[in-house]
Amino acid sequence: MEFIRGLHNIKAEHRGCVLTIGNFDGVHLGHQAVLHQLLTVAKDRQLPSCVMVFEPQPLELFAPDKAPARISRLREKYLELAKLGVDRLLCVNFNQRFADLAPDYFVEQLLLRQLGVQHLIVGDDFCFGKNRAGNFALLQQEAVRFKFGLTPTASLKQQTQRISSTAIRQALAADDLPLAHSMLGRPFSLTGKVRHGRRLGRQLGFPTANVWLYRKKLPVHGVYAIEADTVFGRFQGVANIGSRPTVSGKTEQLEAHLFDFEGDLYGSQIEVLLRHKLRDEQSFASVDALQQQIQRDAAAARHYFQSSASAQVATNQ
Repeated sequence: MEFIRGLHNIKAEHRGCVLTIGNFDGVHLGHQAVLHQLLTVAKDRQLPSCVMVFEPQPLELFAPDKAPARISRLREKYLELAKLGVDRLLCVNFNQRFADLAPDYFVEQLLLRQLGVQHLIVGDDFCFGKNRAGNFALLQQEAVRFKFGLTPTASLKQQTQRISSTAIRQALAADDLPLAHSMLGRPFSLTGKVRHGRRLGRQLGFPTANVWLYRKKLPVHGVYAIEADTVFGRFQGVANIGSRPTVSGKTEQLEAHLFDFEGDLYGSQIEVLLRHKLRDEQSFASVDALQQQIQRDAAAARHYFQSSASAQVATNQ
């Protein structure tokens, strides 16, 4: 998948596409339904499919204190969109200048002149341009005027549950990982680069991969039974996600101990899939008390995976 960072990097060869626009935070099943529409129309019209996203996301610019924790950062969106077969990802720098664009300029100059959009797929509640003055009704008028296709999208429901990024955040906050999984279509995961830490885990007998998450806010906190996809393959383990209060941690990060693993992960990317929450993060009176709790956490995670494996075998019999 081609990645276009910024409007200034749109080239002549990028003209002519089928486009959808949104935050796509999580690339959940609702998003995937929209993306399947995008890919179908692009194939029918023999045009590249393109997804436009914004960095930062609009609420992070206008009300950073109220902006929710992201389900996925840009790199994670890229990976999921690529898996689905999208041809291009256009990342627009969302700043005040861009937010102040007149709606007709957004359509005529950006969508039509620069991108040469032949068909647009957006929600019927989509708003754009200065003061969010542009809406779906305006797009309908412009579609007739400039002769491009326009398809509205509706929210996808799972039984009575509307699938949305907000609903997934609520499920994660409630420690309902199965519900989040069902709306995402995959386990919730965090990705990042393994960096050097204080090596405290190694001193306690539990060496950890310290993962830099590049996030201002995390949608989950606590201790989890995890699976980790690494350059050496997939491993089960246990992870703490949070600020590490016992050792006076100042930033939120992920520390993963992988069972039966030997190798050097420093500098490599790792994806950590959350399978089961064991407990909330807490502060301990001493490092010895922390070590004892880590032992209990590791045992609990191993028990979880053994029980899950046994249940799966029983189901298959």
